[in-house]
Amino acid sequence: MSTSSYVHGASVKPLIGQTIGRFFDEACVRNASREALVVRHQNVRLTYGELRQKVDALACSLMRLGLEPGERIGIWSQNNMEWALTQFATAKAGLVLVNINPAYRRSELEYALNKVGCRALVMSPAFKSSNYLEMIGDLAPELAHCEPGLLRSHRLPTLEMVIRMGEGQSPGMLDFNALLRSPTRDELTELALLGERLQFDEAINIQFTS
Repeated sequence: MSTSSYVHGASVKPLIGQTIGRFFDEACVRNASREALVVRHQNVRLTYGELRQKVDALACSLMRLGLEPGERIGIWSQNNMEWALTQFATAKAGLVLVNINPAYRRSELEYALNKVGCRALVMSPAFKSSNYLEMIGDLAPELAHCEPGLLRSHRLPTLEMVIRMGEGQSPGMLDFNALLRSPTRDELTELALLGERLQFDEAINIQFTS
């Protein structure tokens, strides 16, 4: 049985009673022209204004794919720009981001995805000596023949969407970069309205620990 709790350290400063999405938006408005994200190994430098544009585009795309608030979306990746975008975008879309250890092997990945019922997975193609594409292909060979976003896997029954980072393309997988295309005005309005309904004490992260 799970219970909710608030933990507050030895401070008279109150907790921030805002969602991450709303707090993020306000910070981006205040600091629009200031540098927000630097990823040296990807040669990426984004201002707060640029970061918000990409985050909103990704959040709208996740909603367009049919992902609903409260659903779980895994991320299996090393530190990179895409990871940061996904963290803020899922929070703004009301999704629960499941952090999957980059060192996980097939059995651990299978356990994590099934334990929390991930409907989508954002993943890097590889990291160090781990070939993520090969591992997910072993667990879900159905990817080789399915339409992107319409996976029906025997071993990963809740997983419907695999979103691949990087420049290449893989059968059955959606392209992360394609999800960064500019949203419509109606989509941005829908995202803003959703943000008004979300509550600051709703879950946005699940992290597996040892």
